[in-house]
Amino acid sequence: IEGRACAVAPQRFDLCSRVRSGSRALYRPLSASVLSRPDVSSAEASPAFLPQTAVSQVAVRGFQTSAVSRDIDTAAKFIGAGAATVGVAGSGAGIGTVFGSLIIGYARNPSLKQQLFSYAILGFALSEAMGLFCLMVAFLILFAM
Repeated sequence: IEGRACAVAPQRFDLCSRVRSGSRALYRPLSASVLSRPDVSSAEASPAFLPQTAVSQVAVRGFQTSAVSRDIDTAAKFIGAGAATVGVAGSGAGIGTVFGSLIIGYARNPSLKQQLFSYAILGFALSEAMGLFCLMVAFLILFAM
């Protein structure tokens, strides 16, 4: 993107200048840039540096996070973790269903006790694994993002 690509395609000049600037603002959500716009005085404003759109404004702004943005991010983390934890309740219901079916199957045919028990352990393990995956996703949302 350095020299030749920007000279060949003038419409990509804006992208090239953003990449060359190495601005960390490209990693910032667009909503955070638009909500916390700085006021530009007319003395500092020149047509070459004024952004034309909200997307190009992202490259001009430095990396800042407002208190409102942090609160929204924290609330979204808690809501996402809570939604991911709902799967643990499904795991509990699945385990109850597996062992309830084991008791019913054993009551109907006691001679299949060993085969039914091995199927029940397999069903328990699969249901418990799904619950643990949901719990792992909840912890990833809370602590890794």
